[in-house]
Amino acid sequence: MPDRITPVNKALILVNIVVFGLQYLLGAVIEIQFALWPPQVERLGGPPFQVWQLLTYGFLHGSFMHLFFNMFALFMFGSDIERIFGPRRFLIYYLTSVVGAAAMHLIVVSYANLPPGPVVGASGGVFGILLAFGMAFPTRKLILIPIPIPMPAWLFVTLYGIMELVLGVTQTSQGVAHFAHLGGMATGFVMIRYWQAQSRRRQ
Repeated sequence: MPDRITPVNKALILVNIVVFGLQYLLGAVIEIQFALWPPQVERLGGPPFQVWQLLTYGFLHGSFMHLFFNMFALFMFGSDIERIFGPRRFLIYYLTSVVGAAAMHLIVVSYANLPPGPVVGASGGVFGILLAFGMAFPTRKLILIPIPIPMPAWLFVTLYGIMELVLGVTQTSQGVAHFAHLGGMATGFVMIRYWQAQSRRRQ
């Protein structure tokens, strides 16, 4: 029987926990350097955008509960996807989803005149994993809080994506980067389709 949690997924969770501890110890110092700061923030007198922030923001979190929910989702869904993709491809998929989520957020903030502010959290990568789970295990039953009704994973992921789009467009739940979540899902979808096309060409 395979271990409940796979090596790369375990490492990602541990790194996020360690970095959260560093945030607690170092405070704003680490967030100024490694959170995702849209370029508009610098023009308003805030910290500058740096290219490494496209990745590093995904290992910072704003609170313990923020960290807990992201790591719980990674624990629940990540290992199944790592078993399918393999460790190397799983890590590439996760990190690329994080970067894709950041890019989507920056684009939306720039062109939709949304209030710029720092972004932290692993949600972009987590939403990429969630998308992969829904595609790989479409009939598994999941529950979308606050709807206490089990539903197939494909419907869970679809409804979650629609909810994020609605919340993003209506600018509901201020302080949540809804379009970054959608960016993680979109990036994951493109990567999966690309890998599937590669596999078909090799056959």
